[in-house]
Amino acid sequence: QRRVHGIQQFIGEGCMEQQKKKADNKMREIRIEKMVLNIGVGKSGDELTKAAKVLQDLTDQKPVFSRAKYTIRSFNVKRNETMAVHATIRGAKAMELLKRGLKVKDFELRQRCFTDNGCFGFGVDEHIDLGIKFDPTTGCLLYTS
Repeated sequence: QRRVHGIQQFIGEGCMEQQKKKADNKMREIRIEKMVLNIGVGKSGDELTKAAKVLQDLTDQKPVFSRAKYTIRSFNVKRNETMAVHATIRGAKAMELLKRGLKVKDFELRQRCFTDNGCFGFGVDEHIDLGIKFDPTTGCLLYTS
């Protein structure tokens, strides 16, 4: 009986050493290469400029406008019409915005939000939840992705 107990104790100590080795491994650290924020309005005009202002307030950089690749008559979308706005963020600012976004989602995401290679995406109902003060000129934009 003592022998079995000694083996279990030895195995338990080995597990602790393995956990320390895992914690020290640099490849297990979570890193963010880049974060892309996207607001797809679906049409050009005043709503698109409001969405661009929201992204500029959120990221402190000038957002880029995206154009439609194809004409889709059923959605009244014309080719090369600007209909979305996006911004790419890297470094500490990306980590800060990710923490704020996950806080809105209560740090829980569905499994379908993740891809096989480690990327993930989620939508936020209102930009005000991310810590931006309400601006009456922009209004309250409701966009999800």
